[in-house]
Amino acid sequence: MATTSLALCSRALLKIGAQPIASLDDGTAEAEVAANLYAPMRDALLSIHPWSFATAQEALPRLAARPVADFQHAFQLPAGFLRALSAGGPGMGQGIAYRIVEGRLHCNADQVTLTYIFRPDESGFPPFFAAALVARLSAEFCIPLTEATSRAQLLFQQAESELRTARHADSAQATPRALTDFPLIAVRG
Repeated sequence: MATTSLALCSRALLKIGAQPIASLDDGTAEAEVAANLYAPMRDALLSIHPWSFATAQEALPRLAARPVADFQHAFQLPAGFLRALSAGGPGMGQGIAYRIVEGRLHCNADQVTLTYIFRPDESGFPPFFAAALVARLSAEFCIPLTEATSRAQLLFQQAESELRTARHADSAQATPRALTDFPLIAVRG
């Protein structure tokens, strides 16, 4: 099955016993709830964890306008940007002190490589993330469509479990991070 926003919303609706929708603007209560809750919930789940499928690195273009205070340079954030993970100099993904202000990255470096979370197309969602998103959507859709609060609580618990499973699966796809600059390691030599 192709992963689209419509398919994900329809799967979530089926989990709560509602009818699947033909489009996000078909005029039904289900479509209205899905259209209003899908994008914010997708972006929130993408933002809470450094998902491997939604992490990118990019050299940022420097802006002509300078920050008012604290930093010397401002850089344009990439399209689809959701959350910064780290910033570094050319060829480095970390090591620069920065701040995100008014949709721009401020820092003292002349060049910046940003490691960040972006909004990928739904077709790029791995099955573990799609399952977690569907579980969370079903919990979010439950109260407006069924008014069953106890059922919604159960669905939220299931969604948290799915999210833990998805984060674990995603984290297992990379070499674990090593501790750096930890005083006890430096003392041991």
